[in-house]
Amino acid sequence: MLSAAGGLPRWVPNALTGVRILFIPVVVVLLQHPGRTGSLLAGGCFFVACWSDFLDGYLARRYGTITRVGKLLDPLADKLMVMAALVMLCAVPRTPAVPAWLVVIIVGREIAITGLRSILVEEGYVLAAEELGKYKTIFQMFAIHGLLLHYDFLGVDFHAAGMYFLWLSTALSLWSAADYAKKVGARMSGK
Repeated sequence: MLSAAGGLPRWVPNALTGVRILFIPVVVVLLQHPGRTGSLLAGGCFFVACWSDFLDGYLARRYGTITRVGKLLDPLADKLMVMAALVMLCAVPRTPAVPAWLVVIIVGREIAITGLRSILVEEGYVLAAEELGKYKTIFQMFAIHGLLLHYDFLGVDFHAAGMYFLWLSTALSLWSAADYAKKVGARMSGK
């Protein structure tokens, strides 16, 4: 079945999302081998997954192939990929390590926002992603790439760079969560 605009099968963006989900266990397995090669391969897989996220969204909008399945799977794939990578980064025996408490904050925020969104959907409301959330996601992707790579490559300390972006993304995560909760509260109280 082709899209309304023609030329692109409706299933293509959803297939790209599916591929992103399939990358999750690959990254998990690669992180079981925490040496430089495993880190480089895990970072490469995460990079491809991030680009597939951009590509599936672009194709769905460009060709009018946005589907209900895509609306469900795309954000789910993003959250699963981020959470799996962060949890594994806490589990691998590396020095310096990624602080588990920082990952708990990030994962907790994602679960809380997902819960708030589901409450809004039940009430018939939709709040679009805000700029803060978009910046949080960008910094989070930079952080995870750096932390996956971990080692020095080409004179760059990827762990230090990843931690820098992880702190920034965590601050933006908390700020955007508070902003989102405020908007949900206002919407639910009828203001």
